[in-house]
Amino acid sequence: MAAQSSASVATLESRATQARLSRWRFRNRRWVGWLFIFPWVIGFLIFDVSALVLNFYLSLTSFTVGARAPQWVGLANYERVFVQDKLAGVSFMNTVYYVGLSVPLGMAVAFTLALLLNAEIRGRGVFRTIYYLPSLVPVAAASIIWLFIFRTRNGLLNLFLGLFGINPVPWLARPEWAKPALVLMSLWFFGQQMVIYLAGLQGIPTELYEAADIDGADALQKLLRITIPLMTPMLFFNLVMGIIGSFQVFTAAFLMTGGGPMNATLFYMLHLYNNAFRYFLMGYSSALAVVLFVVILALTLFVNKTSGRWVYYGGT
Repeated sequence: MAAQSSASVATLESRATQARLSRWRFRNRRWVGWLFIFPWVIGFLIFDVSALVLNFYLSLTSFTVGARAPQWVGLANYERVFVQDKLAGVSFMNTVYYVGLSVPLGMAVAFTLALLLNAEIRGRGVFRTIYYLPSLVPVAAASIIWLFIFRTRNGLLNLFLGLFGINPVPWLARPEWAKPALVLMSLWFFGQQMVIYLAGLQGIPTELYEAADIDGADALQKLLRITIPLMTPMLFFNLVMGIIGSFQVFTAAFLMTGGGPMNATLFYMLHLYNNAFRYFLMGYSSALAVVLFVVILALTLFVNKTSGRWVYYGGT
């Protein structure tokens, strides 16, 4: 009896200990989460937040690398951006043109190919791989490839157009063709968007299409009434990421045209780069960066604010 009593007491104590441990874990579970993300938080504060604060401070100073310490000038750099620097306006309008064409075209191409590659066809996995591979090519390498494609003489694109009797187009040599050429090149990187669309398409319940077939809906009606509404979260994500990425276009213009001809491809980030690393005007380039940050933030907030009108989440 004594042995049984001792065992019962030990069992009760063990259960009480486990209960206290469970309560402690429940109360402190959020601190465990903070502990795991602590390295990321430190990196975010050091490399992101501090850099943002320093950039904003430098935008209020006159600072030339190697010349002197930053001198406080207040809003003079911003006045120069909006009033004095004509190239800032030119570069911003070039960037808006690029964003306005490349983002919707890229989304349309990626969504169309995702629809085609979601169909039950032989070798579907191979086709998906082939269409995704171009997005893995670094922008610098892709720019060299597209330089040969856009060559006026013997360029692959002009050779293709010549098959239809079209005269060679000076893609990168004329201002009216340079920006459309870079927009066309941007379609090369649709693979990442395509994968997101494919994931969304595979998550649509097949029962919805079966019910639509019973009701006599055709392919277009199913696309407009089922597929697109249920794909709006993916469309919203790719729209936001496309806007953010396209406003920061730089590498292709830097390597292929250098901003020419006649500043036709002088995008905002290229103008910022020239002021920062060619003229070493770090204070002024910081002001340019702050303006770009505010523009991207405002557009992102606007798209997010209006998303409630057209983005559909299941069950809402």
